[in-house]
Amino acid sequence: MADSDHSVTRTRGRNETEEERADRMWQELIQEVRVAQMGVQILFGFLLTVVFTPIYRQLADSDQAIYIVTVVLGAAATGALIGPVSLHRIVSGRRVKPQAVQLASRLTHVGLVLLLATMTCSLLLILRVATHDPYVPWLVTGILLWYLLCWYALPFWTRHRHTSR
Repeated sequence: MADSDHSVTRTRGRNETEEERADRMWQELIQEVRVAQMGVQILFGFLLTVVFTPIYRQLADSDQAIYIVTVVLGAAATGALIGPVSLHRIVSGRRVKPQAVQLASRLTHVGLVLLLATMTCSLLLILRVATHDPYVPWLVTGILLWYLLCWYALPFWTRHRHTSR
């Protein structure tokens, strides 16, 4: 029997005030950001040490350029993903939580895109140094496509498929 054939009406959504919704959304956002923050901070910390290793001086100019781009992307991702914490601390108690949640969500999206770029560049650099095989760009492209599928395509597909109109 199809859902449309049921005589029982299902309700969607929550019965909550704008402030309650903002509180709930803030808590959800912070939990999500914690996962991304840990990943970007570990990756960024590792990247910062590479320049102090003997092998850095032996890298080709192109690999050093990839490294510099990767470090800058990692720094930008770290800033965007830590930004919601600072935002919350500065506006806390000012009765602007709905607006803060919206801005923090945007910072998180930007941070995730920057993290995607950082991880892709890191992988490219590591594989170029580990092996000089011509398949490296193809492998990195495959991983990038995997990230895009997991982080964007599946969530957008789910949103499109399961969001009521």
